[in-house]
Amino acid sequence: MKKLFSLLILVLMLPLQACAQEMYKEGEHFEVINDKATDKAEVLEFFSFWCPHCHAFEPLVAQMKQKLDKDVSFEKVHVNFMNFAKTETQDEATKAMMVGRALKREDALNKAIFNYIHVQRSPVTSLKDLENIFIINGVDSGEFEKLASSFGVNSMVSKNNKAIEQYRSHLTGVPTFIVNGKYKAKFTREMGPDDMVDLIVWLSKQK
Repeated sequence: MKKLFSLLILVLMLPLQACAQEMYKEGEHFEVINDKATDKAEVLEFFSFWCPHCHAFEPLVAQMKQKLDKDVSFEKVHVNFMNFAKTETQDEATKAMMVGRALKREDALNKAIFNYIHVQRSPVTSLKDLENIFIINGVDSGEFEKLASSFGVNSMVSKNNKAIEQYRSHLTGVPTFIVNGKYKAKFTREMGPDDMVDLIVWLSKQK
């Protein structure tokens, strides 16, 4: 009886799996940009603090993180080629993000930077402006400056910029999601927020 029940469940699940495979089509919902996937499952979100679409996407990013399997890493990569600010200023924002990452407060401090730019409509012109945002949000000035000049943070900045170089030809806009180093997600007009989240989760399971 138990074997029969298990077989029935398996038969019922097969059509669901087939539907998922038919739902997302190469060329329409994703592009294959590499022959081989990364050894470990990962999602890279290429974004800019100055991008209004990236700001609007933040709630979806939070949902993605919740829905992804625990063994899937999710990492933001801050780009420096937007026209909204000088390249040097965008690089400073990358460094500030890495300070937040080192403090294990990245999500909250990223939100503070987004709000400063898009809600308060305040300009960011230097690392000092970013430091002030962090201070307002409870980060000690001395700790910020120490981390900003540290080897660890500068190494994370270098890793961030190497990822930009690696995938630059595929970054036609932001936010852009590269999954498992092999797939670039494509969001169609027909897709709702839940569909976008589910696409990223589905791609993370592909090899």
